[in-house]
Parts: sequence; C-alpha cells; structure tokens
Amino acid sequence: MFHRLSTDHFNWILIIGVILFIIEVAFFHGGMIYSALISGILIYVGWKNFFTLWGKILFWIGVVSGLLSIFNMLAVRFLIVVAIVLFVLNYLKSKQEDETIIPNLPNHQEVIVDSIIKVEPLFDHTLFGEQQTEETAYQWRDINIHALYGDRTIDLSNTVLPNDTSVISIRQGIGNITIYVPYELDVSIHHSSVFGRAHILGKHHWKLMNQSLFYQTEGYDHAVQRVKIITSVFSGDIEVKRI
Repeated sequence: MFHRLSTDHFNWILIIGVILFIIEVAFFHGGMIYSALISGILIYVGWKNFFTLWGKILFWIGVVSGLLSIFNMLAVRFLIVVAIVLFVLNYLKSKQEDETIIPNLPNHQEVIVDSIIKVEPLFDHTLFGEQQTEETAYQWRDINIHALYGDRTIDLSNTVLPNDTSVISIRQGIGNITIYVPYELDVSIHHSSVFGRAHILGKHHWKLMNQSLFYQTEGYDHAVQRVKIITSVFSGDIEVKRI
C-alpha cells in the first residue's frame, strides 16, 4: 500500500499530522496527550509490580486508557483516515491493473494436472480456548496457527519427525505456549512478545517488553532432522524445554 506513495505525499501527510499534534497541544491544552502520559506511567508501574494483583490491575488500566487516549488524538485520527483512504485507492488501482494471462498451448498438447491430497492440520484456528497435541502417538504435520486467547501445548516426544526441517508457527494475542522437545532434536526458536516471559532451553527472560529472542542449538545448521519454532504473542509466556 505504501510503496505506491511518493515521498512528497508522505511528507505532506507527516507535516499535517505534526500540525494537528501542535494544534491539540496549543488549543486543547494537550488533554489526550497528558492522559496518554499518565497511562504510560500506570503501565510502567504496573509492569514493574506485575507479580502482584494491584500491579496487574494498574497495568491493564493503563493499557486500556492509553489506547483510548491515543485514538482520541487529532493526529492519530487523521492518520487512520489517511490509511483507510490509501487502502481503498490502492485496492481500486490494483483491480484496474489486474491482467489475466491465458497460456498459449500448441494444439493437442496435454495439460498435466498435479495430483494432490488434503491433509488435516494438527491444530485448527480457534480464537479462544486451549489446544494441545495428543498424549498418545500421533502423525506429525507442520503447525501454522493464529489465535486470540488461550494456551498452546506441543509435545514432540509423541511423534516421529521427518528427516527435514519441521516448522511450528504460532501467532496469538494472549496466552502461554509450551513446547516439549526431545533431547536428541536440534531446534531453532524465534520468539517475539510485547509483554511476557520466556524460558528457552535453560535461558530465562523474566520480563520481556516489545522484544524478540532468537536461539538455536549448536548443531542446528547441519542437522538432518530439526525443528524451526516461530512464535509471536502480545501478552504471554513461552517455555521450550527438553523431555
């Protein structure tokens, strides 16, 4: 969407956004800005004391009030409207530029159609609820899911992995991820989190705030049988441990 936007247009959007921000500070006494700053303080204090009940309450009050304050700013509203307009214009332009390509095959030439089969995934996409692999032996399939809320538990000791790179990709809003990995298996873990903790093969990160982590076992690059784990959560913990 933004690659079609010229530098001049982008600069004008930026200038108008700054002007609206200055108008809000000068003529509206910066009400929403001060509210956002107070919300930031609540988030910081709540996060520092997140292990207590009152810390969790302060943190989530700060998150909700901060989002409301930000979306009520004139500059932010303007940028949202601009993004919607650009999306619509980009969609209309792409529809006009669509081109149908019809292959020109010689007469009597056979078209080879691939024979494919449908494979049922291990996990379905669910917005809410917990998911875990079977406690008995199961057939392995790569995992690629997204969810809004809930915990995910994957036990790799109950399956036989192929001699290739197996992939686990999980993207979710709120919830914990637990992955059990056999000792002989080489793994690569790329985890990103806005808020949460991470315990990855003996490495502990007790407070993550908008961070990304990347770990891999020593023999991963040359292993025949290996697992690539890619996870992303807004708020939640991840634990990858040997079993």
